[in-house]
Amino acid sequence: MTSEPLIDVGQASSPGLLRRLACMLYDSLVLMALAVVVVTIAVALKRGPITSASGYWRPMLQLTMVLVALAFYLWFWTHGGQTLGMKAWRLVLVTDRGAIPGYGRAALRVAASLLSWLPLGLGYLWVLVDRDHLAWHDRLSGTRLVLLLPPRSDDR
Repeated sequence: MTSEPLIDVGQASSPGLLRRLACMLYDSLVLMALAVVVVTIAVALKRGPITSASGYWRPMLQLTMVLVALAFYLWFWTHGGQTLGMKAWRLVLVTDRGAIPGYGRAALRVAASLLSWLPLGLGYLWVLVDRDHLAWHDRLSGTRLVLLLPPRSDDR
């Protein structure tokens, strides 16, 4: 689902680390709300708490949480290139050609972002030293975050 180029990435500016982290904080709040909904549904279906002694319920709940987070990012990144946190912080995800990524590239970005966290977040801190201000997962997935200009106010 590669679309036409949306942004000229050669002219676009990349967000700094703090803006990226703020965006992740916003999105984590949305994901926590979704987690509450999923757990509430699971507890209602089981008709009781889900503990380590709950048989298959606990691993199924954990798998469901991972799938919900994956679906969240895949949907938003492939339908406009922005999660709710990205909209708030004026960021958009595009391919290296400036188009909204398809499902394959978005899934690759999710997997690569996990690799960026593994060595104590070094993959994210890399934006501080990278000449293009890209994180490891940006480079690995062929995507990048672009900072959108603030909306212009018309003085009429």
